[in-house]
Amino acid sequence: MEIEFLGTGAGAPSKSRNVSATALKLLDEINEIWLFDVGEATQHQILKTNIKPRKITKIFITHLHGDHIFGLPGFLSSRSFQNGDAPVEIYGPVGIKEYVKTSLRISGTHLSYRIIFHEIENERGQLLSNDHFQVKYALLDHRIPSYGYRVIEAKKPGELLVDKLMQAGVPSGPLYGQLKKGKNIVLPDGRTFLSSDYVGPDIPGRIVTIFGDTRISKNHLFLAHNADVVVHESTFAHQDRDIAHKYYHSASTQVAKMAKDAHAKYLILTHLSARYLGKNALMLQKQAEKIFPKVQVASDLMTYNVLPKKDLSDE
Repeated sequence: MEIEFLGTGAGAPSKSRNVSATALKLLDEINEIWLFDVGEATQHQILKTNIKPRKITKIFITHLHGDHIFGLPGFLSSRSFQNGDAPVEIYGPVGIKEYVKTSLRISGTHLSYRIIFHEIENERGQLLSNDHFQVKYALLDHRIPSYGYRVIEAKKPGELLVDKLMQAGVPSGPLYGQLKKGKNIVLPDGRTFLSSDYVGPDIPGRIVTIFGDTRISKNHLFLAHNADVVVHESTFAHQDRDIAHKYYHSASTQVAKMAKDAHAKYLILTHLSARYLGKNALMLQKQAEKIFPKVQVASDLMTYNVLPKKDLSDE
């Protein structure tokens, strides 16, 4: 599981930051990539990566401001040209279906695949649930409806306690596999071995939370609680927090306090105003570090590997 930042700027593109787009790469898990927002020129950013558009199967739109959706019609069209024939599911606020269908109709664009729309109307809920992932959402506090998404990986079976089995004299082979699958076994000598005695506890799945534009709201802790990584806008620095509030955005220290209160493990700040160019962007990180040390300011094309729980030293 890897997060790749395709655009980390706010409002309009700059020389160093494109507008909002984040890829959640689930290639090892389900051989898919999910996009969160598709700002203008997202497809140009994809060309700089190893992302194959046909692998993108789900797109989650946080809200309908242009810097988060203007790249969507172009990307959908290009995906059709690049042998993408699998359906794409688009999740987002009411209006996303009209925007996409109108853009494609007026431009005379015909896609080689089907789009399945899921428009969100409620304050909280669950968008999908399968054997691999759940995705939950909640309404945020922005000038127009804006949502955050919580991606929850399903738990995995615990590790087989091989040393314990060897000490008990259980021969290696298919019997180990049965125990791993939760089945009890009986040896020819009549001894019974319970799977629960020889398989470790389930390994919790990873949690990734990605927020849209917002002030800190009542739904933040619901989305970010115990997340392995939280991706959140930090449009403004601490000293500009009054401006952030006026324009329904967040400042670095506000986001850091939220991550601390939510017991998140890691925080990545994105959606930076163009006023914080170059080294000034690190100022936001330093401000946040005083409250929540495990924080990083994202840059375009930066990747972050979300390690499995069993690989984390603090688990």
